[in-house]
Amino acid sequence: MAITGLVSIVSELRAERTNLGSQLKHIDAALSVLGKLNGGSSYTKPRHTLSAAARKKISMAQKARWAKQASSNGVVAVKPKRTMSPAACYVRCGRQSLRNDRRRRYRC
Repeated sequence: MAITGLVSIVSELRAERTNLGSQLKHIDAALSVLGKLNGGSSYTKPRHTLSAAARKKISMAQKARWAKQASSNGVVAVKPKRTMSPAACYVRCGRQSLRNDRRRRYRC
């Protein structure tokens, strides 16, 4: 007799748990809607944006982890992406296009 009473109590508690879960979802949805109505802000904590340097550091660290995992002998240094200096870029591709732009601009 005690076992049947315990089984019924457990089933009631499970039903109550599912009801509370659905109510919590409804409350979360209502809070998100009300938060958007208040000038676009919500009740969640805003996140900070990362600088380009920080994103690059994170990217290089992840690439190093991938390279270490892919290699069979251990740590492999990942080379950063090469970029051209402004002077080299101007010499290589900028000077001619600047000349053409000036010619087009002053042409009548």
